[in-house]
Amino acid sequence: MSNGLLKKFASVGSATMTSRMLGFVRESIVALILGTGPVADVFYTCFRFPNLFRRLFAEGAFNIVFIPLFSKEVEKRGPKAAQLFANEIFSVLTTWLFIITIVAIIFMPFLVTHLVAPGFNKWPHKLDLSITMTRIMFPYLFCMSLVAMFSGILNALRYYFLTAAVPILLNIILIVILTYALVFDLEMKTTGLAMAWGVFVSGFTQLFILALALYREGMGLRFSLPRLTPSVKRFLGSMGPGLLTGGVLQINLMIGTIIATGQDGGTALLNFADRINQFPLGVIGVAVGVVLLPELSRALQAGDQNEVENLQNRSLQFVWALTLPATVGLILLPDEIVSLLYERGAFNSIDREKTALALAAFASGLPAYVMLKVFQSASFAREDMKTPFVYSVVMVFSNVVFSLALFPHLGHVAVALATSMSAWINCVFLSGTLWYRGHFKPNRITLRRLVVLFFSTFVMIHPVIACRNGMEDWFLGSKISFQLLAISVTIITAMTSFLGVAFLLGGLDRYQFNVLFKKR
Repeated sequence: MSNGLLKKFASVGSATMTSRMLGFVRESIVALILGTGPVADVFYTCFRFPNLFRRLFAEGAFNIVFIPLFSKEVEKRGPKAAQLFANEIFSVLTTWLFIITIVAIIFMPFLVTHLVAPGFNKWPHKLDLSITMTRIMFPYLFCMSLVAMFSGILNALRYYFLTAAVPILLNIILIVILTYALVFDLEMKTTGLAMAWGVFVSGFTQLFILALALYREGMGLRFSLPRLTPSVKRFLGSMGPGLLTGGVLQINLMIGTIIATGQDGGTALLNFADRINQFPLGVIGVAVGVVLLPELSRALQAGDQNEVENLQNRSLQFVWALTLPATVGLILLPDEIVSLLYERGAFNSIDREKTALALAAFASGLPAYVMLKVFQSASFAREDMKTPFVYSVVMVFSNVVFSLALFPHLGHVAVALATSMSAWINCVFLSGTLWYRGHFKPNRITLRRLVVLFFSTFVMIHPVIACRNGMEDWFLGSKISFQLLAISVTIITAMTSFLGVAFLLGGLDRYQFNVLFKKR
């Protein structure tokens, strides 16, 4: 793998990993204080609504629509023309976001009752709190959409680390608020409202930092009267399909959240499970999505077909090498992981068992989620929005069907399982289409390494099961120090067996692997 590409993956992955680890700290304190009670249920339901748009824009539409167009402007017409294009988009986007935010805040009771949390209608106290919290947090949508645009510009200019690091601020602010609530024993409702205001503040803080970074790079944006120029029309024409395609996972989770509001505590259970699943998905998937698309766009604009094939093949190897072991761990040790992270205070053993079931269901689709980042980037870099869009529609439709069919029997677990099943459907269809069109055919070296990585993962299963059975008393119901030791021993044992087989049979390259541990 290209050392430069791997270092960029590592740079973004390290920032995202820090954010995810702080997210675990945050969720652990939430579990301690609120458990899966009504306030936690309300907060996560309301937060997912504006956060959906952050994921749609930051990891969806802007990455897949804006970056290729902006990169083309940089390559063909220069930085000044690219800045002019960005200013046009900025003015239109800011205007529409402001209007949407004001209208949504005014009509929030209707939105919450019919869209955000229709299941809360049978619990009036949860419904009233939901309206208040969503109103407080909704400006986060405005901030995060602009943060996504600023991040897209910086990523296109190959400044990856800062854009991956700014989400850390949300976790830091919420951890401070939760620590204060824990120390001074605040009421649950007061704690929930304080968290909502923390989300509000974090949005504007992230926006300010990235705006300052753009200014220092000579790409400061200015608001002007919005105009529908040809460039803006082209961008908006691709935006609709881009929103659905790039954020299909988040749309599925939002649909699942709406369905899960019919089960008391269902939203909170799904959130705790998804937070763990998002750790490998974020570290690996986001890193690939953030780095691969602009790199592919530049290579295609330069007509360097060898570099295009190299980027795609090496990205797929990278994804498999990190995703397969993580998937096995989450499926085989869901109870043990959930117990270590959450089981204390208001979060009891029943909550742990329910969360673990959802975690295993989410994890079954983890490889599909991450591979979609590679396959979608291969389409988006070629400005092909139609193909991923069609398959994303199929994915959303299948998710709704599976969720509604399984929810009466499996409850909140049905939502997680349906999300995974629909992701695999999308992954198979999109990869098959790319192969058929000749846009992405893994070479012999890549295919051989993928087979070896799969075999290495199979070998890894046995020591994981042995550790789980041998240290059963340490994993559950013991002190956190014993739980942490048991998990650590299991991870070390599993990775030793996985890496040993992978290196021995040529699934991984030692030299490329060492790049991760060298200074730039």
